[in-house]
Amino acid sequence: MNASLEVIDGGLGNTLQDRGRHGYRHLGVATSGFLDPQFAACANALAGNPDDAAAIEIRGIGPTLKAIGGPLRIALCGEIEAQLLRHGGSRQTLAPWHSATLAAGDIVKCGAVGAGTAYLAVSGGFTPTPQLGSRSTYQRANIGGIAGRPLAAGDSLPCTRLAAHEYREFRNDPWRHADGPVHVIAGPQADHFAYDALQRFAAAVYTVSRDSDRMGMRLAGPVLQHRSPAHADIVSDAVTPGCIQVPGNGLPIILLADCQTVGGYPKIATVIGADLGRLAQCRPGDELRFASVDLATAGALRRAEEDRLARWRQGIGSYLPAGYLDETALYQSNLISGAVRAEPPIRD
Repeated sequence: MNASLEVIDGGLGNTLQDRGRHGYRHLGVATSGFLDPQFAACANALAGNPDDAAAIEIRGIGPTLKAIGGPLRIALCGEIEAQLLRHGGSRQTLAPWHSATLAAGDIVKCGAVGAGTAYLAVSGGFTPTPQLGSRSTYQRANIGGIAGRPLAAGDSLPCTRLAAHEYREFRNDPWRHADGPVHVIAGPQADHFAYDALQRFAAAVYTVSRDSDRMGMRLAGPVLQHRSPAHADIVSDAVTPGCIQVPGNGLPIILLADCQTVGGYPKIATVIGADLGRLAQCRPGDELRFASVDLATAGALRRAEEDRLARWRQGIGSYLPAGYLDETALYQSNLISGAVRAEPPIRD
């Protein structure tokens, strides 16, 4: 049955995203989609959804939403928490990496993201009409999501209500991205740089600048030298999320989900798919190191990350929130077994 979450306050920098818009880059259409697919998959799993169900990606101040036609199960993942304002007047805190069930009229007020990127998923996923096979918001083309823009007060986010109000909720430990260097594969224009540039790039420490968004992340740190000034430009060719471009100033730019489809700066390397989600959790000032790997190693790391996510899903546990009576457990217990009446029977 249909339901929705009404946007009371859109917050700041919040959009609907799913796995992205694939198969249209040759037409100039960006992929978009989750900046952190692992965090999004965790939120969807807690809400009972497949990994690629559309969810709210929160990059700043979270939204305030009202359940219309519940019950609805939501789940929150990332450095964020929310307040649940029940229609009966009570107030509860929704911690990250937990689910909560909303009745009609309940309000969820999300706070600000402490770092990086967070996700709010809902049972059944958000279901606006897809555009080019995806519900992901791509602001530069005004497509996907809700009119191709961030959430705003008055928006209605369609979703699917639960068949019944289930009082048990779900939780798990926070997902932890791998530590250590970000793994990269040598780029197609690695020969446009000084002979040891890739090695120096891998040995250096870079800092995430404030000049970063869903399109790309600029880094501050050691300058990478091109073979000559002419090698700082190329005839524009294809780029993809994860490509590391180096313009004439020698400072790397990592392209992210909303990146353009072609570019004219040489690419020294590309971040492997298994590590792209890590970049979504970076804050300005965070330090990054890089390590070069080959294609076989990149594939092995991707499979290891998928296996780790599968184990995380298996570790999801259910629990009964405070204030609810577990009637099933009571019915399964023999509450009077062994009772003895010590006084003699009363005789008439």
